[in-house]
Amino acid sequence: MITIALAKGRLADKTLDLLEQLGIDCSEVRSESRKLIFTTPDGSIRFIMVKPSDVPAYVEYGTADIGIAGKDTLLEEGRPLYEMLDLQFGKCTLAVAGYPERKNTGITRSHIRVATKYPNVTRNFFSSRGETVEIIKLNGSVELGPLTGLSDLIVDIVESGRTLVENGLEVLEDVCPVSARLVVNQVSLKTRQNEIKAIIDGLRELVEGKN
Repeated sequence: MITIALAKGRLADKTLDLLEQLGIDCSEVRSESRKLIFTTPDGSIRFIMVKPSDVPAYVEYGTADIGIAGKDTLLEEGRPLYEMLDLQFGKCTLAVAGYPERKNTGITRSHIRVATKYPNVTRNFFSSRGETVEIIKLNGSVELGPLTGLSDLIVDIVESGRTLVENGLEVLEDVCPVSARLVVNQVSLKTRQNEIKAIIDGLRELVEGKN
């Protein structure tokens, strides 16, 4: 049995769409049940439904053989996993944003405070440029950082950019592109190579066919 960790929400729905195209029966997972663990009728695949940020942990420790998570989550967690496939959905950008005038004056000054849900990614991004910033970890709407004076900048996921615009902010610099990625436990890839490879190859064919 192969265990797949799915992030609740859109990533799970999109992943199930692809798996069903491979002939995998995902009907139980699609049900309105409040269960967190599901098994396909033939017993070949088990799904565990977890919080998006927890997917890398379940895969790292071998509770799940395969996980589907956003690139932003993988970068933030920084766990030793094999990233095997870009599933090409859930596309957005992780970016530095703030008030437009910072584009003209530059975003570097003696002391910059950055509000973000991604402290590790943010620290690594600014450190790679030789810049030291004070990072303020927020779990809610990080746009409030500059609006209330809590922070100078934010680092956050940007899709349409509408929320930024409506709050007088804009993207100042891209950090990295983000999309759903398939990751595999390092031991599982060796011990269950055939089963895992069959799933990955099938998904790769579907993804490349759509592009």
